[in-house]
Amino acid sequence: MRKESLVFLEKLLAAPSPSGYEQPAQRLFRDYVAPYCQVSSDVLGNVYGFIAGQGKDCPKVMLVGHSDEIGLQVKYIDDKGFLYFAAIGGVDAHLTPGKVVHIHTTDGPLPGVVGKRPIHLMDTKDRETVVKLEAQYIDIGAKDKKEAQKLVRVGDCITFESGFTHLQGDRVASRGFDDKAGSFVVAEVLRLVAAEKKKLPVDLYGVSSVQEEIGLRGGTTSCYTINPDIGICVEVDFATDQPDVERKHNGEVALGKGPILTRGANINHALFELLYATAQKDKIAVQLTANPRATGTDANVMQISRGGVATALVKLPLRYMHTPVEVVSLGDLEQAAKLIVATLKMITDRGTFVPQ
Repeated sequence: MRKESLVFLEKLLAAPSPSGYEQPAQRLFRDYVAPYCQVSSDVLGNVYGFIAGQGKDCPKVMLVGHSDEIGLQVKYIDDKGFLYFAAIGGVDAHLTPGKVVHIHTTDGPLPGVVGKRPIHLMDTKDRETVVKLEAQYIDIGAKDKKEAQKLVRVGDCITFESGFTHLQGDRVASRGFDDKAGSFVVAEVLRLVAAEKKKLPVDLYGVSSVQEEIGLRGGTTSCYTINPDIGICVEVDFATDQPDVERKHNGEVALGKGPILTRGANINHALFELLYATAQKDKIAVQLTANPRATGTDANVMQISRGGVATALVKLPLRYMHTPVEVVSLGDLEQAAKLIVATLKMITDRGTFVPQ
């Protein structure tokens, strides 16, 4: 991967961005794409990059990946200074005990740990029980409630400590690849398109959306604002090349074998075929998955925005989703950006995507 792109990806992943608290990551996205496109933001926090196409009345294409990640939020501070919290998005209660976290306060990040009763003091039955999130707590080392309240406010967001770790080959681990990997691909597409000598036949809007993890909110409002003819969502999907994932349900998906093209009711058939044919022509490896219903991604709300949008979903294989150690192949991210840019060059007539 290009050195500057990798540095941007690492910074993007490190920036705290639980749903509703995305702006540290969004500022990085804005700064990165600003040299390549017109940049704007909206009241919800979505960031838009725009590159005009060649000619008038070009088809409008919206490319979207969401910047928000799962996290926690301070709900209550007890008399001894321990913080009780709630989940932002789908947090697995199995994983939180014993984790180092950062509470993002007005004065900057504050470290803490999710405490847990020692195994020596637990009954056999308790050892086999998952402690509910509302019964877990964070220890910041405060001596009492008064001291804790000087440092933390109810409503402060919390992220898990997680560094960017290089594994074997081009595989890397971090928290937040769901879906900063998608936001990164959107940024890379804007960069690659700007570098082209010839303008695209489409008006391109690259969006880093917000609040996807709590209800596809940014995808809904940004699509309504742009009113695109064509939409491509870039998301992550469950890799099934780990030992404990059922392929019969989730399909056959592996890291390092290229981006995933989804098929199903959420996907415009003609747009899927264009992506697939482009991949074949340019010798870009792709994988296929099937989803007969709504996909639970920004692609779902794009498709049914206003009078309807021709929508496709390009996914990135991901292991260990919604953990602090999500794993991807950097090559899959690069190939996704390459495929999308190549496909954009092939779009000339918005009527192509109206079913006949």
